[in-house]
Amino acid sequence: MSVFDGIFGVHERALELRQTRLELLASNIANADTPNFKAKDLDFKKAMGESLRNFDVGLDRTHSSHMNTGGNTAQHTVYRTSLNPAADGNSVDRHYEQAEFGKEAMRYTATMQFLEGRVSSVRRALRGE
Repeated sequence: MSVFDGIFGVHERALELRQTRLELLASNIANADTPNFKAKDLDFKKAMGESLRNFDVGLDRTHSSHMNTGGNTAQHTVYRTSLNPAADGNSVDRHYEQAEFGKEAMRYTATMQFLEGRVSSVRRALRGE
């Protein structure tokens, strides 16, 4: 176990979840014209809540056959139903997806800036500043 394990706390997991959500939203936007494509999203609150519960327990996954304490994002992926379903079965609302992508990109950036601040603090501490 390294002295730096867990130095970023839950923010590392939050960044991973935000990245996954951005990928899902980007996929939705890219498939806005694909017949029968169903829009997907990540239930961030549930996924993060599960991560927080596991974070408090402090479990380490020391073998590949052990349960993953980081949480499975696939189980928190949900299909979104459209208020105005298309005749071709596509459930993507391009405007909604783009707005959500913009909001999530800002959240991702904020989380990244927080982590950069944490790294800077660790660097200063190691240099004795």
